[in-house]
Amino acid sequence: MQYQILALDIDGTLTNRKKEITAGTLSAIMELQKQGVIVVIASGRPVYGVQPIAEALELERYGGYILCFNGGRIFACREKKIIFEQTLPHGYLGKLEKMAKDNQCEIMSYDGNCVITNCPTDPFIVIESRINHLPLREIRTLADYDERPGFLANKCIVTAEDGHLAAVEPKFQKAFGSKLNIYRSEPFFLEIMPQNVDKAFALAKLLEYLGYTREQLAACGDGYNDLSMIRYAGMGVAMANAQAAVKEAADFITRSNEEDGVAYAIEQLF
Repeated sequence: MQYQILALDIDGTLTNRKKEITAGTLSAIMELQKQGVIVVIASGRPVYGVQPIAEALELERYGGYILCFNGGRIFACREKKIIFEQTLPHGYLGKLEKMAKDNQCEIMSYDGNCVITNCPTDPFIVIESRINHLPLREIRTLADYDERPGFLANKCIVTAEDGHLAAVEPKFQKAFGSKLNIYRSEPFFLEIMPQNVDKAFALAKLLEYLGYTREQLAACGDGYNDLSMIRYAGMGVAMANAQAAVKEAADFITRSNEEDGVAYAIEQLF
């Protein structure tokens, strides 16, 4: 078997529009793991938001991994330990917050199992909280929160309507692009990560840890934040429902997330 590791995005890839893993997709992944293939959940979500998926796929039993925060942290499910982590440089949250507010955007980050923000009513921040089943904690400012002893942020998200965020994104790139990794994961989410951290970077770290090569990796996704791993993997798979840029970068286009696209990719490639 050429591919020994399968990396899967969650939303729009592994799950359908109801945020569920269908029976056909679940069966295909479980059978793949029984054959010895390592499954990695690669998501922008925090660990807590990925945990229900990891439990459904029995990643602890089969020795799978969680790559969360779009690559900011890698968690070994069987060993229950973090094997890689990178955080935003101290002092940047206040600068990012000021730019967001100056441009009529909102901003959020995470602390433990909470979403932290000074605008808990923002509809896009509410979406992030609901998807990950994380409570919202209202704070005064991220700048103040960044001064808390021991607090380290894996990432933050700037939110706004699609058209407005598209106009604001170049401003963030100009101000912080040389120090931080900035890209949109959704039309209304601008992800801000530590420099060089994305799904491909983290998967490279994991492959090095496990002793595999990129040619032994297959990666499947649908969104902009999946582009790096689809380009990096020996077999980059785009969902039929993927963004156009993701399809262009892929080696193989599978069915949509409503049509057991992950199961179809497994059937065709493994």
